[in-house]
Amino acid sequence: MRMSRLKILRLISNVYVEILRGTPILLQLYFFYFLLPDILPALKLSKFACITIALVINSGAYMSEVFRSGIQSIDRGQTEAARSLGLSSRQTMIVLPQAFKNVLPAMCNEFVAVTKETSLASTFYVGDLMTQYQTISGKTYLVIEPLIIIGIIYFVVTFTMSKLITVLERRLKSDD
Repeated sequence: MRMSRLKILRLISNVYVEILRGTPILLQLYFFYFLLPDILPALKLSKFACITIALVINSGAYMSEVFRSGIQSIDRGQTEAARSLGLSSRQTMIVLPQAFKNVLPAMCNEFVAVTKETSLASTFYVGDLMTQYQTISGKTYLVIEPLIIIGIIYFVVTFTMSKLITVLERRLKSDD
């Protein structure tokens, strides 16, 4: 019975990952923006909430693959040694700290990608930077200047995130 539950969960997670990685983020944003309020009318989700949920679910699919590859990158002998000591498969996840070190660069890339993907939210006028650009350019008739400012803001945010991750990577390497 337990094995069939695991197979069902594995199937659901594989379908989740493959569909979300195999379809464009803009399509997913449309789907969540228009369909989520109809599916969950009692929650009265705002535009912002629908877009945020879509971005989180999309990023979750990519992050699950990042962590899966990180766990698989750990030498199989460590897991076998833990199993031979009598640890359960859940307890053999003691390899997670090592896997975390391996996936840190890919996690940083995903955080940067999600930050930049928020610009697609302007399609739904939810108040992100690109929506502000549309408002400003409509009032001032300036096109290039607001785009440059928005580009600088995105660069500062993503550059800062990258540098913070680099500091974290160095600290984790010094623990070796």
